[in-house]
Amino acid sequence: MYFASDNSGPVPQEILDALAEANAGYAMGYGADPLTTEVEQRIRDLFEAPQAAVYLVATGTAANVLGLATVTQPWQTIFCGPLAHIHQDECNAPEFYTGGAKLTLVGDGDRITAGALRKAIEAEETRGVHGPQRGCLSLTSVTECGTIYDLPSLQELCGIAKGFGLPVHLDGARFANAVGTLGCSPAEMSWKAGVDVLSFGGTKNGLMGAEAVVLFDPARAQEFEYRRKRGGHLFSKHRYLSAQMAAYLRDDLWLKLAKAANDRAARLVDGLRDCGAGFAYEPAANMVFARFSRAAHERLRAAGAVYHLWDGAEHGDNPAEVLTARLVCDWSLPEEEIDRFLSVLKG
Repeated sequence: MYFASDNSGPVPQEILDALAEANAGYAMGYGADPLTTEVEQRIRDLFEAPQAAVYLVATGTAANVLGLATVTQPWQTIFCGPLAHIHQDECNAPEFYTGGAKLTLVGDGDRITAGALRKAIEAEETRGVHGPQRGCLSLTSVTECGTIYDLPSLQELCGIAKGFGLPVHLDGARFANAVGTLGCSPAEMSWKAGVDVLSFGGTKNGLMGAEAVVLFDPARAQEFEYRRKRGGHLFSKHRYLSAQMAAYLRDDLWLKLAKAANDRAARLVDGLRDCGAGFAYEPAANMVFARFSRAAHERLRAAGAVYHLWDGAEHGDNPAEVLTARLVCDWSLPEEEIDRFLSVLKG
């Protein structure tokens, strides 16, 4: 019963087969291979963005921070939510890769609101040369709380940023899960909404290790290439990144995997409701924050369930104390494991 993370599961056979196929013979390095050309064009087609510049890296952090650095000056600030991955989980990599740009935290919830964003932007550039200048807005498609910016909200926030002349970055580590939930097109959830640079995630959705950075303004391409090389993220044997992404894109595998993960989470949510569990955030994709008693947590741990506590201490004297479990479903999670988890929870 493994619910710790969607980046801990196995790699789909289609990806492994593509890697094996790419492992024959020789291919030019550093992205000068046919698979990379195929991937670049497939992503342009997927996003209805024929002029977009597309690059592959191996980690989500690299995708985020290299993308941010390309649209942010060292003397600027990046506006993001307090729970954003770039703030909580990337070890100051955005500050490092941008050469010192700071992060300004907007609001206090899982999603940035229009009012809070406008207030935060207006509060900057008030101290002249002594303070940070307004920089990029960074949003997350599926937030760290499992919630999603719907299209009207995304468009509104991007519109506010653009009103101040600011670019927008979208952390799409779970971009496919958000598309699966909203039923929109990738273009609608990116450049058509006002996004300038996107991290198109793959690792949390089944890939061994490959992410795409999509720059919808090709004028930024050369700078990104220099930053990727200088930052140590240009793979020599690049075809092994491209092989993963090529298989991911063929026959909409990226969307099928995400919908499978979302469906498993929906099954889990239905069962949790039947068990009387509460939710810290309304579930929207493949990440669920369920609230139930310490006694139930102890039964689940004893039965072998693996997940993270979102709040509260692991051990305590009060068996009735309610704690929040962070439960993440990946594409491969067997339904039988979900049912077993729910059976133990129910007692």
